[in-house]
Formats: sequence, C-alpha cells, structure tokens
Amino acid sequence: MTLQPFVFANDRPRRRIILLVEDEPFVREATCSILESAGFEVLPAGNALAAMKVYQECKRRIDLVMTDMVLPGRSGEQLGQDLRQHFPEVVILATSGYNNPEYETETPGSHSYFLAKPYSRRTLVDKIEKILGASELRRPATQTG
Repeated sequence: MTLQPFVFANDRPRRRIILLVEDEPFVREATCSILESAGFEVLPAGNALAAMKVYQECKRRIDLVMTDMVLPGRSGEQLGQDLRQHFPEVVILATSGYNNPEYETETPGSHSYFLAKPYSRRTLVDKIEKILGASELRRPATQTG
C-alpha cells in the first residue's frame, strides 16, 4: 500500500477573487462563466455604486477589479478614481468596446490595465493571469495568500 502525503486545507492555493463590474446582464453572466471556469471566484456588480459597496463590505481580499468603462451613473474611470481614494493599491482592468485612445492607456506601475472588447476567453484569462502575476511580484510578502 502506498501512502499519499497528507495535504492540509491551508496548503491549497487560494482562489483569486475578481470583482466584475458590467452593466449588460448577458455580458456579465458570460464573463462570470468564463472566469469561474478558469478557476477564479467572481463577485458581479451591475454598476459603479454596487461595486463600491461590494469592495468596501467584502471581508475577503479582492485581487482585481474588472470594469467596463461605460456604465450607467458613474463610469468605470470614476469607479477607479473612487476606489483609489480609499484603496491605492487596487488592481484595475478596464474594458471597452469603444475605440477611445484614452481608455487604452495602461500604466502597470499604477495597477491600471486595459482590454478591448470583444475579447476571446483565452485572451481574457491570459491577460488576468499576467496582471495578477505581476501584482504578486510587487506585493510585500506579508500580504500574499
């Protein structure tokens, strides 16, 4: 009989948590499905106000905020500014189907990234994995896991 090594519950890698802010229900549901099938935990929000509430009330650490740039009420850009006032290290992936060069600016040092719509499942997952991998390298060791 071969004994298998015992794995403690804490040894399992923590699922990465994404706050998804998308006002179009079909796009939000499809994106949730893609991200969950890739192993992420997804917290959906339909607008910026709901996203702020989820972010502030969430007892767990959110690894990434993925937001559409065009939202009813406050835009994705305004959401990012609001979040950064209270949480300067928040990692944001903005998405848009509009061809606006202002949206497409990425500043990895400030934890801001962009992905144009439409995107494929593979492109989305690769982009998020690349972003989260880079943010792990910048995070102090006491904040990992």
